[in-house]
Amino acid sequence: MLRKIQICLCFCFVSGLLYEISLLSSSVFSYLPVAQHYLTPEQVLNLGKSIIFLETTERLEPPPLVSCSVESAARIYQDRPIILFMRGLTNETALDMNTSYAAFSLLSSMKNVFIFPLQMETVFQETPLLQWYNQVSQEKNWVHVSSDASRLALIWKYGGIYMDTDVISIRPIPQRSFLAAQKSRFSSNGIFGFPARHKFVWDCMENFVLKYNGNIWGNQGPFLMTRMLKTLCNLTDFQGTEDHSCQNISFLNPQRFYPIPYPAWGRYYQVWDKSPSFNHSYALHLWNFMNRNRKVVEAGSNTLAEKLYKTYCPTTYEDLIQNAKHRDLPSPEDAE
Repeated sequence: MLRKIQICLCFCFVSGLLYEISLLSSSVFSYLPVAQHYLTPEQVLNLGKSIIFLETTERLEPPPLVSCSVESAARIYQDRPIILFMRGLTNETALDMNTSYAAFSLLSSMKNVFIFPLQMETVFQETPLLQWYNQVSQEKNWVHVSSDASRLALIWKYGGIYMDTDVISIRPIPQRSFLAAQKSRFSSNGIFGFPARHKFVWDCMENFVLKYNGNIWGNQGPFLMTRMLKTLCNLTDFQGTEDHSCQNISFLNPQRFYPIPYPAWGRYYQVWDKSPSFNHSYALHLWNFMNRNRKVVEAGSNTLAEKLYKTYCPTTYEDLIQNAKHRDLPSPEDAE
């Protein structure tokens, strides 16, 4: 009798997992009946439509900009899984994070957001990057280099869209195979999307290893994407807001993601007389790498970045910006 009960319970548990996966593939994220932590990264990634973010530092508390990036994607792509891979996270600590960090708890509560440990050796399996990873030393640019490698491997194996954690989504990207122009004739690698097993991404991984130089910032990132795109097409200047096509790859206009170019990145943290509409953009890259003075969004500042937070990641704004300001205000006792 006990044996029958155990078999029955096991059957019910497995059925629940299969039901949740079927709901995921049906894009019904609002009614998931089983806790998200029962799903593995492979089960979610195999759906092939994921929006992928990476945190390759050991940091465990996502700052507000990371939270905003993930939340905005979750709101814009409600029918797709949004995955944040974190290097500092382990399987043992993942379930304790909700009670430790506000941003982690906030993101985990979203039905289509999944947070997994970033296990690079597993990610690089069956790619040209595994041998490189096993041989390379962790150099001064390792956080960026390892991120460049991980995003290529994940998109090649599973397909989907990769985004940097300082990208705020404002409308869906219609293209499936695309690179984002940072400027004419130059591609970024902060946002790109391909179906699984796309030859261009495989070729990028091979060139990553062949031309590897960890001392040159961006050599395995935007410069890699640009030089590989140039092997396929003669890149020309953009005219207006048109996109370019390179064989089966869309090369998207800088207005799609970089309407404010990196030399002017500080304008996101300024007050505008009239906020831009960004009618030609799918997402906005806030250039956090340039933000060496660590400018942040402050409640009541009326900056462009604050307005973007309010519009596209309102939960992050309320919980991590607005409420944090209230918590920091001195109590009457402190003021005396």
